[in-house]
Amino acid sequence: MSSDVPATGPVLPTGLAAELAIDFAADGAVCVRGLVPADLLDRVASAVDRNLADPSDLAIVASAADDPGRFVEDFCNWQRFDAYLDLARHAAPLIGHLMGSTGVRLYHDHLLVKEAGTATPTPWHQDQPYYDVEGHHVVSMWCPLDPVPRDATLELVAGSHLGPWLMPRTFMDREARWFGEGELAEVPDVEADRHAHRILGWALEPGDVVCFHALTLHAARGSADRRRVLSLRFLGDDAVRVERRWRTSPPIPATASFPVVRLAG
Repeated sequence: MSSDVPATGPVLPTGLAAELAIDFAADGAVCVRGLVPADLLDRVASAVDRNLADPSDLAIVASAADDPGRFVEDFCNWQRFDAYLDLARHAAPLIGHLMGSTGVRLYHDHLLVKEAGTATPTPWHQDQPYYDVEGHHVVSMWCPLDPVPRDATLELVAGSHLGPWLMPRTFMDREARWFGEGELAEVPDVEADRHAHRILGWALEPGDVVCFHALTLHAARGSADRRRVLSLRFLGDDAVRVERRWRTSPPIPATASFPVVRLAG
C-alpha cells in the first residue's frame, strides 16, 4: 500500500547539487547546511515534543538505568504528526538527487532524543541489515532540532557504504537477533583505531541535515546538552520491501499498518 503526496522542497543550485552527489557517491554521507527553514523546524520541534509526551507502542528507552541522562527512541509516527510528513516532502528533491532516483518514498521516521547528560553512546552500526528492505537506494536524513557540537554529533566512516553488510546486534547487550552468529562479518572496532578510518562528522545547527546511505557505518557519543533529532528513512527506485524471518527494526507490518508513502515530484 502506498499513497502519493507532492514533494515541496527546494531545487538546489546546479553546482552544489553536482558536488553533493559526487561526495555522496564516494563517501556515503554529506552535510547540507540550512536545508530546513525555520517555520518548518518550529513545527517539527513542536511535533517532537508532543511525540515525547505521547510515545507510540514502538518507543524504547535505549539508555541504561544508571545513565545520568535518558536516550529515547520512537518510530513510525508520521501518520500522527503532519510536520514529520511535511519534512519528508521538503527533503524529497534532495534525497532523490543523492540517490540518483526518479522516485522517492518515505519508509519511516525515527525519533532519537538524548536528554542532557546522557552518557550512553550509539554504537557503530549500519542501518540496512536491521530493515526489511533490499536494494541500493536506501538513504537516511538526520535532522537535529537543537545545536549539536562536534563531540556529540553523528559520525560516519567514509566509503563504508561500498562494503558488505555487517552483523547487526542489539545496542544494549550486543545480541545477534537478525542473523546467526558468523553469517556476516563483524562491525570493526572503529574506536580502537580511529586513525585507521576516515571519520566524517559536523557540528550542526537546526536547519542543517546529514544524509547518509543505509550501509554507511555510523555512531554517536553521549550528549552533555539536550539533543533532539528526527531521522527520516527514504527508499528509491531499486529498493523493495521483503519478508524477513526475523523481527525487523522497526517492525513495520507487511500488511502496511505503516504504509510506505510515495513522495511525488
